[in-house]
Amino acid sequence: MTTAAPINRTMITISIMLATIIQALDGTIANVALPHMQGSLSASQDQITWVLTSFIVAAAIATPLNGWLVDRFGLKKVFLVSVAGFTLASVLCGISATLTEIVIARMLQGVFGAALVPLSQSVLLDINPREKHGSAMAVWGMGVMIGPILGPTLGGWLTDSYSWRWVFFINVPIGALAFWGIWRYIHGTDPARRIRFDTFGFVTLSVAIGALQMLLDRGEQNDWFASTETWVELILTTLAFAYFIGHTLTRPAGQSFVDFRLLKNANYVTGLLLIFIVGMVLFATRALMPTMLQGLMGYPAKLAGLVTAPSGLGTMAAMMIVGRLTGKVDFRLLLGVGFAITAFSLWQMTHYTLVLSQSDIVWPGVIQGVGLGLVFVPLSAATFATLSPQMRAEGTALYSLVRNIGSSIGIALVQALLVRNTQIAHASLATQVTNANPAVHDPMSLYDMATQAGPALINNEITRQASMIAYVDDYWLMMLLTVAVIPMLLLIRPPKASAAPAQVDPKLGHSALE
Repeated sequence: MTTAAPINRTMITISIMLATIIQALDGTIANVALPHMQGSLSASQDQITWVLTSFIVAAAIATPLNGWLVDRFGLKKVFLVSVAGFTLASVLCGISATLTEIVIARMLQGVFGAALVPLSQSVLLDINPREKHGSAMAVWGMGVMIGPILGPTLGGWLTDSYSWRWVFFINVPIGALAFWGIWRYIHGTDPARRIRFDTFGFVTLSVAIGALQMLLDRGEQNDWFASTETWVELILTTLAFAYFIGHTLTRPAGQSFVDFRLLKNANYVTGLLLIFIVGMVLFATRALMPTMLQGLMGYPAKLAGLVTAPSGLGTMAAMMIVGRLTGKVDFRLLLGVGFAITAFSLWQMTHYTLVLSQSDIVWPGVIQGVGLGLVFVPLSAATFATLSPQMRAEGTALYSLVRNIGSSIGIALVQALLVRNTQIAHASLATQVTNANPAVHDPMSLYDMATQAGPALINNEITRQASMIAYVDDYWLMMLLTVAVIPMLLLIRPPKASAAPAQVDPKLGHSALE
């Protein structure tokens, strides 16, 4: 036990959350600026999406490296290099003159930014005693949630008011403050160097994750399995992941790229499964709502953002409340209530029609936000409650990776089902338009088949109705997934009470919580 001066939890928390916010923002802030980038960089519609895809793929591949990097170089050094690299890569994005330059810069952003979210979670767990983990995870969760909530709105304002380049330049002052705070207030520790770098494991896992992310990101654009590219990506994913599993299971303990001792912890494994579902439901719903509002109901982008923003406010409010309850109320009760509220909000969404008031959009969104806020904080605390501090860096990296993969799969799944179910519903509704229907022969009707515009108007209305049915089907799927995971809460075990009060060593990375 060290006698060093006590750590400044407040300044450390502010510093690492600034780092978390810039990474979380960059996952969504560039979306609304894509049309402006496309014209400025002379890129096609297909090419400009690489600005998003390159960031996601690079971050996904680099995330599993966090455990080894912290073990090899120490948490403080990895954090500082990550923040500095991410900030510099943001500058390179902002000054890019060609598509190739910005894609490379976005890949660098993804590589350096991959460590920011999991390391911030690990640091918050390390600097707080166990009884305050709930409050710490509430702060962390709010930082992670700011990206999906504020990203599109802030990106649109910066692009319209200044230039798309400021979407990236905004990271510079925030990154500089985060770097200074981490350098000033986090105590450095000697690297443990217990883990040998597993080159084969890293390569196979990187190929598997990268191919899977490409399959999910480009599958809809390539008409899924009608495309050779999709089949190549599927085969690469399957083979690489199979080799990774086989290689890792046959390696001695401590010599594999992912420490499978993590998977012997029941709470941790259950937490991974649950955060996978949370990632699917949270991001899939947020991906569906803007297209439904703008595509079917004619909402302008600004109004669509205003009616969906309260969902994020509900999440943040719930996190602030549940952070105080975690540790005092059983994890399983909080999670059960959170999942039940989320399922209820999705049930409300299954009753959507083409005629909706703004309150019909706002209130189910707020309720869903509250439910997810109640889930996010205790789930993070429960997942790591029985995990040793020495395994947190690797554990938080895998946790973030699983959440991101769940998000990607969820978005890809609902978008694919949306297209498929729209086609099915369109074909079914079209069979109801027959000569027996008087509306198609009424000269006073817009849908009179005898007029030139009548058939086109009928087809447009059928398409709108079919699309609404497909959106409702997606909400049903999200609701059923949410309900299905509730019985899994019985697998979570609360941590054993400690005889002595939990202490935190001022030297980060050497917590005395176990």
